[in-house]
Amino acid sequence: MRVEHIGDATLYLGDCMDILPTLPKVDAVITDPPYGMAHSGNSSRFSGGNTRRGVGSDHGPIVGDGEPFDPSHLLIGDFQVIWGFNHFPSHLPRGAGLVWLKRNDDALGSFLSDAEIAWFSKGCGVYAFREVFAGSRRAIEGSGDPYGKSAHPTQKPVALMRWCIQKCGDAATILDPYMGSGSTGVAAVLEGREFIGCEIDSAYFSTACRRIEQAYKQRPLFDAAPPHRAEQLGLEAA
Repeated sequence: MRVEHIGDATLYLGDCMDILPTLPKVDAVITDPPYGMAHSGNSSRFSGGNTRRGVGSDHGPIVGDGEPFDPSHLLIGDFQVIWGFNHFPSHLPRGAGLVWLKRNDDALGSFLSDAEIAWFSKGCGVYAFREVFAGSRRAIEGSGDPYGKSAHPTQKPVALMRWCIQKCGDAATILDPYMGSGSTGVAAVLEGREFIGCEIDSAYFSTACRRIEQAYKQRPLFDAAPPHRAEQLGLEAA
């Protein structure tokens, strides 16, 4: 196991199932775990040669995604946001739903999924966030190169993960046991929260370290946090 300390972030390279019992209490778990769908990690076939959509990426299979996923070990802390819960709903109690709308209205139904959903441990409503995030947008957040590759096959927008953190009120310590390329960690830095992340893949771990370190350098630019996207869309807050 390897441990990196970057600002208020503590990052572990290793299996979260071994690391979680050693951690102190956390306030919120916000994560996008393996779904158990045997995702190939290859999106290169979707680029179509269109540079505005990016070159596509072949990351290879996600560790742990080849077998059914049980999220019970994630039910710690005061808040939990677990993406992809539609793949394992019978393992979670009743809660609220968070919906990430990934495309604009005129593109609904045109290409793969229109949205992704997360289980939220507080409340019983359904709340939506819209962020079009594909191709060059994903590449810019992942590497800074609009014509490069994404950082992870299921990479989430930093803005989305900031919204998830804001849903968790004043939670001071955010844990992501399946950190991937570090989007939750970057969001935690920009929201001024402490962060603990675990990642089993050394390549994604290195990417997360780089992105979180860069976020600390940029944080003064983001000190004035934007209003919640739910408020921008006129939706009820949790």
